[in-house]
Amino acid sequence: MERLIQAAGDLAGADLPLKEGDFGAMRVKDVKKVVLAYSGGLDTSVILKWLQTTYACEVVTFTADLGQGEELGPARDKALLLGIKPENIFVDDLREEFTRDFVFPMFRMNALYEGMYLLGTSIARPLIAKRQIEIAEMVGADTVAHGATGKGNDQVRFEIGYYSLKPDVKIIAPWREWDLTSRTKLIEFAEAHQIPIAKDKRGEAPFSVDANLLHSSSEGKVLEDPWDAPPEMVWQRTIRPEDAPDTPEEITIDFVAGNPVAINGTAMSPATLLTELNAMGKRNGIGRLDLVENRFVGMKSRGCYETPGGTILYVAHRAMESITLDREAAHLKDSLMPKYSELVYNGFWFSPERRMLQALVDESQHSVSGQVRLKLYKGNTIVTGRQSPNSLYSMKHVTFEDDQGAYDQFDAQGFIKLNALRLRLGAMAGRKGGAT
Repeated sequence: MERLIQAAGDLAGADLPLKEGDFGAMRVKDVKKVVLAYSGGLDTSVILKWLQTTYACEVVTFTADLGQGEELGPARDKALLLGIKPENIFVDDLREEFTRDFVFPMFRMNALYEGMYLLGTSIARPLIAKRQIEIAEMVGADTVAHGATGKGNDQVRFEIGYYSLKPDVKIIAPWREWDLTSRTKLIEFAEAHQIPIAKDKRGEAPFSVDANLLHSSSEGKVLEDPWDAPPEMVWQRTIRPEDAPDTPEEITIDFVAGNPVAINGTAMSPATLLTELNAMGKRNGIGRLDLVENRFVGMKSRGCYETPGGTILYVAHRAMESITLDREAAHLKDSLMPKYSELVYNGFWFSPERRMLQALVDESQHSVSGQVRLKLYKGNTIVTGRQSPNSLYSMKHVTFEDDQGAYDQFDAQGFIKLNALRLRLGAMAGRKGGAT
């Protein structure tokens, strides 16, 4: 037992022997260089300075462009202002990698958490963690840090990702350590250390927002009571369905091996295609979701999500599979989807079980190629046609007209009797028992 406790202490970055019962939160020791997931906002700017003052370590900033729609130049400028060396500032455009290697594989599974959520925030975290660890290896950093709170899912997603890719990494989660427990204290700290604060950031935000190319999510404050309808200002990526055009917009999406490759016949890169679908979804009021979900950490939370392009893509992909996947393959995928979605939601993207499920899913997608036609109309995504060179749909077999011998209807009699055999035996046994 003592060996296990000491091993856990080593992996957690502690430099002192642990005693039984010491598995709670603890400060990381001997930090030399840390890579911080940095947005340039108030929270992560305070974290940057706090790391410098608390740990007396060298800080490297990493800002990921995942299509959140914000100008990232100011993040670099603020990092320079706070004393970060130019060679220690990383601002990386990850939009194509994000869409190709994370979003599309997840959509090949038709993943929905708790039957509704398209996992827009969840799927971004493993990529950020992956790139953070890559930068740590490049610059010789022994530690990584993030700005996720101690109540949410993101702390779990980031840290499980870190440990999966670099088992001996040290992790600093300031929100679990410091005493800056209010926005007032954050601002006081920022002012004391000459951290510039935009005027519109001094007041309390009515809700928090996270965004990337796949979606935007809004949580907290005015959204905390699940009975209160979200104010219209919450919705930033879609117009109201009532305000969408009165004329439907008809589009086609081409698929190759389960991945979308073209819209209306025009080939596009993954990120470009998702961006275009987002624009289409936005102007047609598609992709809003008001959800109360079960967080991995144990509590329920209410979130308002907008996934315009993803909603269109989800409907289109299922339509493509409907004519190209064998029945049992499709049903097996559907039965495994909740487990896959839970793994993504909980942060286990790099786990062996998610990789195993992905291999199964990808094997099923070889024939999922063809074209889907959709009508976008006032918040709805309506399938109006699908075609594929690999179609398993046979009009000759399903026609109500003369099928010219393609299907012998008499065969159904034996099929039905065999499937009913166990029920007939059970019913007979029940009658016999009731008679005694």
